[in-house]
Parts: sequence; structure tokens; C-alpha cells
Amino acid sequence: MAIRIILIHNHFLVRSGLKNLISANPEFVLAGEASTAGEALSIQGKNTDVVIFNFKDLETGIVNLPRYIAQFPDAKFLSISYMPSRFEVSEGLSKGVTSFLLPDCDAEEITESIISTAAGEQFFCGKILSQVMQSQDEALPASEFVCAGIKISPRESEIIRLVAEGLTNKEIADRLFLSTHTVTTHRKNIMAKLGVNNTAGLVLFAIRNSIVTPNHFLFSGN
Repeated sequence: MAIRIILIHNHFLVRSGLKNLISANPEFVLAGEASTAGEALSIQGKNTDVVIFNFKDLETGIVNLPRYIAQFPDAKFLSISYMPSRFEVSEGLSKGVTSFLLPDCDAEEITESIISTAAGEQFFCGKILSQVMQSQDEALPASEFVCAGIKISPRESEIIRLVAEGLTNKEIADRLFLSTHTVTTHRKNIMAKLGVNNTAGLVLFAIRNSIVTPNHFLFSGN
């Protein structure tokens, strides 16, 4: 079944680009679009899967998020805005935003983010994730950033398995028909979820959770 999307964005060029991307993908349906909060709140929200909006805009952004949630109660929320601060990401997550991207993310990454968000999986642009992980001047409790129970999607599990098998990001991208940038973003998301900061941590997680077996390393000949 196609993913039904509501697009709320005050920037004409960003909105136009997203409309083209959505229209070109048979998995997506543009169920409504708006450039203002008033227009957005006049859209019928039944069966909406994803709402894309500009989290940082003063008129259409977070100030109206509670009204959007009421209007589109079944939807997950994907913010596409210029670089949010660590505090803004924390605030967004606490108020119901699932995923964060930048307007300059490529088409493949935006597509992946929409699919992941519709499934209830957090997706962060790699640049935003780096900002969140590296910034030390604002507090972001781990409980607000990491999915409860550490939910690993099938795509993430597949990437963990390939990392554990020793493939590079480029090799994984070729295997899964993704861009290297998208694989890098997935990998950063996974490491943030698991609280690890290197490949060894991913491999250990893969073994402990039977994504790969120790025998793979004993008999692979590597």
C-alpha cells in the first residue's frame, strides 16, 4: 500500500522539489500540501502516514506541532529544515517528531527517510546526527534520543550483518543498491541507537544477537 504524505513547507523551492520526488515514486501518494499552517489544518488528515514539515519555521513549525498531531493523528512526523541544534532535536523528539533531515540531503536519503518514518523508525541525516553526537554545550538525555528497547529495522539488521562480514560502506551500498551516503547515514543511526562508536561494537552486537555467528569469523578465511 502506498505511503500517504502531507507536505507542509514554507519554502517554495524545497516544497517543489519534495513534490517532484514524491510524485515520481509509485510507493508514495501526495495526499495534500500547504505553505502555511492555516492551509495545513484545512487538509483532511485521515489515513495520513507521514507529515513532512519545516520544524524550525516560526509559522509552520514546532509551534503548530500539537495541532498537526491532532489533525493527523495516525501520522509520523519528518522534519526537513536547516541544521537544528542539539536542543531543538531534543525538543522535537519529546514533542512527537520521528525523523530529521536537511534540505540538501539527496533524493535517495529523503526517500529512505520517508519509508523509515512511515514504519515508525527514527531516521537522521548524518550531518544532524554528527551535530547531536558531538555537541557538548547542550544537554540531550540519551533516553530522549534512542528508541526505547533499541528497535533495529530489517534494513538496519542487514547493514549490521554486512558490516560484521567486513564489507566497506561502498560495498554495502553496491550490494543493497543504495548510495554510499545513505549507507553511511544508516550506519551512524545504528551506532547511535546501540551506543557504540566503532566497527568492533557493531560486530559484537551482531554476534550477541545472532545476526552473524562466531563461526563466520572462524571459518571465513579472513
